[in-house]
Order: sequence, then C-alpha cells, then structure tokens
Amino acid sequence: MSSIAQLPPANDFSATWTFLENGLDQIMNRLEEGLDRTRYSILYSAVHNFCARGSPPQTAGAAGSYSGPLNHRAATHLIGAELYNSLSKWLEDHLTKIRTESEKFMDEALLQYYTKQWIRYTTAARVVNNIFMYLNRYWVKREIDEDRKNDVYDVFTLTLVCWKRHMFQFVHHNVIAAVLKLIERERNGETIETGLVKNIVESFVSLGLDTTDSTKSNLDVYREFFETPFISATEVYYTTESEKFITENSIPDYMKKADVRLGEEENRVQMYLHESTHKPLISKCETVLVKNHTEAIWEGFQSLIDLDKQDDLHRMYALLARIPEGLDPLRVRFETHVRKAGLGAIERIAQQETVDPKTYVDALLEVHRKYNDLVQTAFSGESGFVAALDKACGEFVNRNKVCKNSTSKSPELLARYCDSLLKKSAKNPEENELEDVMNSIMTVFKYVEDKDVFQKFYSRMLAKRLVNGTSASDDAEGSMISKLKEACGFEYTSKLQRMLTDMSLSKELNDSFKDTMQQSYDTSGTNVDFNILVLAANQWPFSAPTTSFNIPEDVIKTYDRFQKFYQNKHSGRKLTWLFQFCKAELKTSYLKGSKAGYTLQVSAYQMGVLLQYNNGISYSFEDLQGSTALSPEVLSSALGILVKAKVLLLSNGEKVGDTGSRYDLNFDFKSKKIRINLNFQMKTEQKVETDETHKTIEEDRKYLMQAAIVRIMKTRKVMKHVALIEEVITQLQSRFKPRVPDIKKCIDILLEKEFIERVDGQKDMYSYVA
Repeated sequence: MSSIAQLPPANDFSATWTFLENGLDQIMNRLEEGLDRTRYSILYSAVHNFCARGSPPQTAGAAGSYSGPLNHRAATHLIGAELYNSLSKWLEDHLTKIRTESEKFMDEALLQYYTKQWIRYTTAARVVNNIFMYLNRYWVKREIDEDRKNDVYDVFTLTLVCWKRHMFQFVHHNVIAAVLKLIERERNGETIETGLVKNIVESFVSLGLDTTDSTKSNLDVYREFFETPFISATEVYYTTESEKFITENSIPDYMKKADVRLGEEENRVQMYLHESTHKPLISKCETVLVKNHTEAIWEGFQSLIDLDKQDDLHRMYALLARIPEGLDPLRVRFETHVRKAGLGAIERIAQQETVDPKTYVDALLEVHRKYNDLVQTAFSGESGFVAALDKACGEFVNRNKVCKNSTSKSPELLARYCDSLLKKSAKNPEENELEDVMNSIMTVFKYVEDKDVFQKFYSRMLAKRLVNGTSASDDAEGSMISKLKEACGFEYTSKLQRMLTDMSLSKELNDSFKDTMQQSYDTSGTNVDFNILVLAANQWPFSAPTTSFNIPEDVIKTYDRFQKFYQNKHSGRKLTWLFQFCKAELKTSYLKGSKAGYTLQVSAYQMGVLLQYNNGISYSFEDLQGSTALSPEVLSSALGILVKAKVLLLSNGEKVGDTGSRYDLNFDFKSKKIRINLNFQMKTEQKVETDETHKTIEEDRKYLMQAAIVRIMKTRKVMKHVALIEEVITQLQSRFKPRVPDIKKCIDILLEKEFIERVDGQKDMYSYVA
C-alpha cells in the first residue's frame, strides 16, 4: 500500500525521529491547519514499528496502526528509550522558544500570550499523546512497573512536566503578578476579561501532577504559586481599604461596604477561582473586614437598636455571625436593652393607683412582640438571641415596678386578665380574635416564674365563672385549659378539667331532679325555680361557709326534697351547702316605679334578708340577725349593698351594722333598669379574698417543698445541705422558684418530725429516716 511506503524503516531511529519530528512541528505549531486521519495513522505506525521491532510477527491493521495486546515475552523486546528521550528534548527546545518569545510581554499582554500558548500546547499535547500511545502502553508502562527510571511518565504527563520545568518555572512570577494586578483592577471597579484569569487558574490546577499516577492530580502548584500570593494580596488590599473606609464613614456604611466586598469575593470564586479557594479566601476576608473591626461594629449596635434600624441590624448580625464569638456581645447588649424596655413600659403603668390587668399584660406583650419580631427578622431567629430575649422577658415580667414587693403580682394580674376575657361582657372579642389573645397570654405565662400563683387565682376565678354562669364560652374555657395543660402537664390542669366535668354532670343531675319533682310532687302552685350545682369537694377552691344561715321558708321545702333525692341517688355521700356562692332572683310586687315589677339579682344571704320583708317593712339589725342566723360581719356586708342601692333605708344608726340600727323597706325605690344586680363583692371583700389566696399559696408551697425534700432523701438516702437545696429548686422551679430560707425552714420542720436526720451531728449532711 502507498501509505506503508511512506513509513521510515523500523530499525532506523534517525529516519524515524526525523519523520516524527516533522509531525510534531505540524501538531505543536500548525495544528489549526488540520491533521488528516491518514497522516495521524502514519505517525502512529512510525512509533509502533520502531518500538515493536524485534518482537514476534504480529498482524497489523491499516497503516500499521496495531493496538492489540502483547504477551510478556514480546514486551521484553520493546524499545522506546531513544524515542522518549528525543521527545523530551524536542519539547524542551520548543518550550524554550515560547518562553523566549514571552519575554516581550508584560502584564495583561503576558497573560494573553501565556493563555494562548497554554491552550495551543495542551491541545496539541493530547494529539501527541495519542500518537505515542504504543510507547505509553508498553515501554513507559514497563519502565514504571519495573521502576527502572523514576523520571519516566506517560507522554501527556511528560508534556505537562516539560511545561512546568521549561516554561512555568521561568515565567510564573510575572504571570502571577499580572493576574493579581488584573484582579486588583477589578476590585477597584474596572471591567476585566475574567475568562483570562480563569484560563490561568485552570493551567495552574492542571500542573498539579501526581507523577506516580497519571490519572490523579493535586493542587500543590495552584496553592503554592497562585492561592498563597493571592490570599496575601487580598489581605493587604482589604486591610488598607477597610481601615481607611471605617475612619471616614459611619458603621452602617462600613457594614454595607464589607457586605458588598464579601459578596464580590464569593462571586469571584464561582467565576474564575478553584472551589478549594473559597474557604481560605472568605475566611481571610472575614478576618480583615469583620474580625479586625469588631470593637467598632459592636459599639454601633446600641444606636441601631435604639433607632430600630432592622436592615442594618440584620447586616451586622450576618457579618458578625461569620466569626467565632462575634455575636456574644450583641446578645448581652440585646438582653440588657430588652430588659430596660420592658421595665420602662411597666414603670409608666405602675404610676397609676390601680393597675389594670389588661393594660399590664398588653404592655408586657407589646415589648415581647416588638423584640421577638426583631429577633426573627434582623437576627434570623438565631437561638442565642432567642435565649437572650427569653432571659430579658423573664426578668421584666417577674421583677418590675408593679412586682416590687412580690414576684406573684404578674401571675395574679395575668389570671385576672384571663378572667376578664373569658367572662361574659359586651367587650368580648370574636372567636378567632379570642384564640389569638389566649395564645398571647400563653406567651406571657411562659415567662411567669410563680406558675402556682397563676394556677390558684385562675382556679378561683374559673370556679366563680362556672358557678355564677358568667363564662362567655364553654369552648373558650376548654381551649384555655388545653393550652395550660400543654405548657405544664396534666397534673397542673387536672382540677380545672374536673370543674368543667362537674358542670356537665350537674346539668344532668338538675334535669333528673326536675323529672322526679314532676312525677312525685304537685309543683303547680310553687313559685320557686331551683337549680343546683354539685361539686367535688377536693377539686374546687371552695371552703365551707364561715357563718350559719337559716334557709328561708320559701325555699326550705325544695331544699329538703333535693336532699332526699340526692341521698337516694348517691347513698353515703354528704352534701356541704356553700350558701356564700348561691344566688337568687327575687321579683318585686310592692313598687309602683315599674308596672312589670323589678327583678333583684341577689346573693343567698341578701335573699334571706329581703324575704323577711314579706312579713314586715322594718327590722332592726338584731331582728334580721336572729331570723337569718348570719354572723354580724356577713349580715353587715349583705345589708351594706342593699342600703347603698336604696332597696332598704338605714334609720336609727350612723352606719350599717350599728347596734339598734333599723332597716326600712323603701317603697319609693326607682331604677332605670328592670333587672338590678345587687350580687357583687365589695372592695374590702375582694382584698380579703386575695390575701386568703396568697396565704393558701404559701401553705401549699411549704407542703410541696417538704414533699420534695422527703422524695429526694428517700431516693438519695444521704445528701449534703447545699446539694439538697439545689435539687429542691430544680424539681420545683417549673411551678415556682423556691427561696432558700423557705427550704431551710422546711428542712428544720422535717428534722423536728424525724423524717430526716443529721449524719453524725454534722450540720451540712442529712440522711433519710427509713
């Protein structure tokens, strides 16, 4: 074939190399002119024939392009050293010419030249590698496997090694300097050819050769010759710029500048740097732009939060979050600021003579809502700021001007606010709005330390709402209890839930009683409508009456019938009548002011007083006390409201309850209302009830602390004094925060009762008495 005739003799190295040298010149210098398949095959065959001479006969393909396997015996006859060494020398000479040419260029022109030659060289190198593939497969492989020569590589790797030795080592200083200048120009706002930098970077990465394995590479060259000087230059550039900028501009402006610069460096990595540079580059920028200026940035925090500059605060947060412990001072200052804001809001309210529960809770919520929004937006809901907010709120909720005497004031006012929301009123919010308000209440409740105080007041107020029928909604009552249960557990709300259950059971009991009355008695002539609530004694916050009471004759018959009905239904149960919580409606027939007559809504004790006037129109205090059997204090309270409302008129006495004072029925009583509510507490009674509630709370706490001490000692057997106190606080802090002096008193009580004892007379060591 004609193509075979063009091949040099296989045993003539000089002719073979001259032939290959012409091909190398075309590939390396004029590849753009094209290399046809025939020319490529002949060049491949020339390498094959020279290396394979002396081997056993083999079947050649077209143009001698054999690529089949050789057995071990055949491989030992392969020759390639002369060819390999000549190729290395040719590449050295070729690169020397390129290097000499490069000395004409500087800066960007040098980068243009270097990039152009690199692309041309590596493209040609891949073609050369394919032509010398036979040399790679056998001679090079054998040399490497038998470790005859360490400085032998596959041909493509050889081309890169030669570039590194004969080109890169001589020009890299100027190339790096040019690249850094170009990047600095871009940082100064100029538009540069980023593709140029990208090509230079990729060339440095490609020169990271693993000489033991051509399929692997490393970043040693890139890091040593590009990344390290680049990072150093970056540090110098931004150190100079940041120090100048921060002295001439405000902190918000500096943060904007730093934020923009960090964003630019992020983009720079994506555009033309190796991804591995991201971490060291951004870390260095964060150090120079943020860490080195933390003091100045921290100092700007207070003015930003005072002015509610949320965008600037978020930028500050985002910058400082980049460095270790950068946010710590902000969290401390934020906590202090929120605490001051909360205390200030309550201080304005505390100036009022009587603190309105709604105003108080709304003020707490307003501060929390404002700074919670700030945490979520400016600080991205970061856990450290959430904790700082919680700590600050815990402080101003429990220790403020209103709570100056006791931390129990906040839970009491919160319970009273709940009572006003859940009680029937013309101002009751809509159902959806009520749910939102209750969720807000739970926000404040979360920060309340004395949750047992809230429980006691809420329990009493819930009981009154249920007994008096003043709950706005059964669903709302149930929803609130569910929220409390979710926050504090089943035990916290078990009694509250039982109250609702008792109300349902009492409705069924009333229906059953009315059916029994209709079946067993003639009720056609009675004018008494009777409803009863039967409540479990241990679940409701009520105690037995403090006064005796004679049930009026108008009611006694129905009262006796219910007693009998209930005993038949539940034998063995004892009913304790809570007359202080009973109420009645009395229809008047003696007044001319209203044709339909007035309906007086009264307490059971007021009813007992007024029904006496069916038999007379004037009674002395002693007469009324004898007929009702009420104690003087209770009778005075009942009469006080009736006299104040002018249903009765006081005569023969300066004030209600005086000895010899008389109370006359007022026949000239008038009112714009048809239904007149006389069943309400006096302020003195409310104060007494509040004081009693606090007294009950203190008693309950003593028992809880004693129970906790016994429980702990029973488990631990022996404990030191300090450890025991800490354990008691830990166990009870979800309900209230025990005071150390109170715990010590409880320990003394248990020592006296011999539940625990001191170990060998030691004052600070206790043991459990089994």
